[in-house]
Amino acid sequence: MKESQSVTNSLLIEVDFLSNRLKNIKKSFKTTNNKALKERLFLENKNIFKRVNEIYKIAELLNKNNNEKINFSELLVEISKRILNENKFESNLFFL
Repeated sequence: MKESQSVTNSLLIEVDFLSNRLKNIKKSFKTTNNKALKERLFLENKNIFKRVNEIYKIAELLNKNNNEKINFSELLVEISKRILNENKFESNLFFL
């Protein structure tokens, strides 16, 4: 399977957008006292985390089948892995 750069670039853009949205969710969660809003933010955070995890798995498959040393799929793997790890460390924010 040959890496499709357009698919990889689209996923990179999506991961970047999702990463920024996760940061905004966390800021909003910290500053609001509205229970309904907190519930919506919690659910959105959960759904975004699932999507980043899906992208990470796709990126691993793309990277596994690519022989080049430096490529976009490797970058996608690294970025999505960092977002997942960052979210795991900060997930206790929602249980305060």
